Amino acid sequence: MVWICLTLIGVGFAIACPACWGAMRLGRRMGAHGDAMAPGQVKDTPRSIPNTGGVGIYLAIAVPLLAGLALAWALDSGTLALPGFLEPAAVHLPGVLERAPLALAFLGAITLLHVMGLIDDRRPMGPWAKLAIMVAPALLVAWPTPALDTRLLTMLDAPAGGQWASVALTVLWIVAITNAMNFIDNMDGLCASVAAIAAACFLGAALINEQWFVAAVLALVVGASAGFLVWNMPPARLFMGDSGSLVLGFTLAFLTVRATYVGDAGTAGSGAWYGVFMPVLVLAIPLYDFTSVTLVRLSQGKSPFVGDMQHLSHRLVKRGLSKRAAVAVIAGFALVIGLGGISLGSLEPWQAILVVVQTVVMLAVVAVFEWRSSPGSGAP
Repeated sequence: MVWICLTLIGVGFAIACPACWGAMRLGRRMGAHGDAMAPGQVKDTPRSIPNTGGVGIYLAIAVPLLAGLALAWALDSGTLALPGFLEPAAVHLPGVLERAPLALAFLGAITLLHVMGLIDDRRPMGPWAKLAIMVAPALLVAWPTPALDTRLLTMLDAPAGGQWASVALTVLWIVAITNAMNFIDNMDGLCASVAAIAAACFLGAALINEQWFVAAVLALVVGASAGFLVWNMPPARLFMGDSGSLVLGFTLAFLTVRATYVGDAGTAGSGAWYGVFMPVLVLAIPLYDFTSVTLVRLSQGKSPFVGDMQHLSHRLVKRGLSKRAAVAVIAGFALVIGLGGISLGSLEPWQAILVVVQTVVMLAVVAVFEWRSSPGSGAP
């Protein structure tokens, strides 16, 4: 199964790259550029670049998933026979069929967010309407039913007197990560690079723990992000828009909830309890950007949901980095912190503490550089 999951990286890339090219051509014909702004929003100098790349990202995740479900149903009904080279995967067919309702709910969720993003990219919606729509799919997958029930910290059920504390925490996490990835989509190549790095880190952990459904979708995310980056690396020829960043954010959040970080033994080396914090470390950079820009806007009496140019990437450029260098620095920090987080749950307590301290120190260095240095003149 490992090689099948890794092959899906290529599948995602093979769909995303040409689909993004087609979306770019279509976007140019339609004049679908990132020019529309909500009241009070501040953007960089307008460029006539289509913001339809999210279509390619969405298709690279949704099409293989639908094809996989269709294949599983055909094999189960006997209308198709499994090719010889895929016979080792036959043992997982019951598990795929068992996960089908969850996979369909996930597909429905990213479809809703993708469509909302396409609409918002053309005609900006109000922030509260967008937030309400983001909460709906998060609540759907977190609802405590046998078919779905994608929740964080289910051990809270007993002491909290029910499942609702876990449901609320899960919805908060999914909405926060969805927004964090949407927020960090503010510079050429940035969001897709961070998404690919995070998905690759989570993929490594999922393969180690033999969580095949999670690993398969993460592999598609890596491929989809890489296929989009072909057209989005500086200088970008295509933007993903909200239709792509919301899909990437929700997918990463959903899969981090589906993954298992604590083993039955609950001891270091077999999935210690602190392994549940692995997603926080891997996604530390988008969470840092999301938290810091929200605090900056609130301190200025502004709405945290109205976009401006005060994100981490913009702040680094103001302090002398070029835009390319700022993206490279942020991606590098995301990679180093993410690699440290992969093995968190398998470490001894003192080793896990070192990983967390390393992450805190790295974020502190970024913060000190930002707030204690004088703004310079960033290069383009």
